[in-house]
Amino acid sequence: MPASPTDHRKLATWLLIALAIIALDQLTKLLILQHFQLGDARPLTGFFSIVRVHNTGAAFSFLAGASGWQRWFFVGLGLAAAVFIVWMLRTQAPQKLLGWSLALILGGALGNVIDRLLHGYVVDFLDFHWGGWHFPAFNVADAAISVGAALLILDEVRRMRRERRSAVVKG
Repeated sequence: MPASPTDHRKLATWLLIALAIIALDQLTKLLILQHFQLGDARPLTGFFSIVRVHNTGAAFSFLAGASGWQRWFFVGLGLAAAVFIVWMLRTQAPQKLLGWSLALILGGALGNVIDRLLHGYVVDFLDFHWGGWHFPAFNVADAAISVGAALLILDEVRRMRRERRSAVVKG
C-alpha cells in the first residue's frame, strides 16, 4: 500500500527535527573549534566547564586507542543506524514519542558521523565535574542520542503496559 500524504508529512517533520539537531550540533562544534585549542577548558560554574576534547572512539572513548580502523567502523555503524531509523520512521508511522526518539537519535548519529568524516574524531566540549570527578565530555549530538534513547525506552515501557492492560481486558 503506498504511503499517504500524511505519512510523507510525518516523515518530513521527523527528518526536519533530525536536521535541526545536526545543524545545532555542527554549529556548536564549529564555535568550539574556532575559539578553543585542543585541551583548553573554561570553567563556567563549580561543576560545569566548556572544554575541547577530540574523541576518536565511541561513547566514553570506547576504542579510542585503536589504530584508526574505528573511524570507519563508527562511520559505517552510524550510517547503517541512520538508514534503519529512516526506514523505521517511514514504515512504522510512529506516534509522537517514538518519532521524537528516533529523530533525536538520527540527528545525533549523523552529527557525529559528520565529525568523523571531516576530522577523523568527534569534537566533545560539555564537561560536567564534581570534586575531581569528571563525567566524560560530550556534545549536542551525544545529548540528543541519550535523550532519544531514554524516550525510546519510555515508549517501549508504555507500549508494554498498553499490551498488558489489553491482555487483561481480553482475558
